[in-house]
Amino acid sequence: MDYENILTEEQNGILHITINRPKKLNALNRATIKELHEAFSNAKEDHEVKVIILTGSGEKAFVAGADISEFADFSPEEGRELAARGQASLFDFVANFPKPVIAAVNGFALGGGLELAMAAHFRIASDNAKMGLPEVSLGVIPGYGGTQRLPQLVGKGRAMEMIMTAGMIDANQALQYNLVNHVTSLDELPELAQELAQKIMKNSLVAISGAIRAINANYEDGVNGFEVEIGEFGHAFGTADFKEGTDAFLNKRKADFPGE
Repeated sequence: MDYENILTEEQNGILHITINRPKKLNALNRATIKELHEAFSNAKEDHEVKVIILTGSGEKAFVAGADISEFADFSPEEGRELAARGQASLFDFVANFPKPVIAAVNGFALGGGLELAMAAHFRIASDNAKMGLPEVSLGVIPGYGGTQRLPQLVGKGRAMEMIMTAGMIDANQALQYNLVNHVTSLDELPELAQELAQKIMKNSLVAISGAIRAINANYEDGVNGFEVEIGEFGHAFGTADFKEGTDAFLNKRKADFPGE
């Protein structure tokens, strides 16, 4: 499918989704959010896609924020609708996606850009990356899950400071904060993302989907994550992947997971 604001390329089970608005530093507008939702929706149904790598085009920005011109004159009701629709169609959709999503943060990840990166299952960054939630400097707060996911990742105090000061942190500080898992050079970032995706694909993607659901359950109000884990653990025993994995282990051979 052809898109105006993103690029997609699938190679050997890895789908690369690139936000492609370099003149706007890949800022998120409603059209881009819609296209990202469509790309993820298609990937969910495509059995050839095993892992998704999400990044931005160029060397300056992953996503430098939301396109402020689109909502500068919104009413309170329109603002609530904007946040609710965006969270449902993209940010929560990515966070609960059944296939692994790696955010490769190349350059600025600010506002909605950092919120998108945080929605991914984990993040890696180039050494020129800068991250922050500057919304309060505009008289608004993060609306795409930033006030919830940032404290989960870096802790309440650090999240409060980052949001209240509207400041940016660099890649090494993000690594120290556990906001990203790895930092590498800009040139080596795609290779690192590829290596991590390939490591993931050696394992049972059916089991990984169950693990994603169990991990996310811990952050849902009123949900007992331990009970979800027990259910997912039991479910795994009925899968072809479990039979293959255990048979391969017992017979000292490499597993060839059918993905069922």
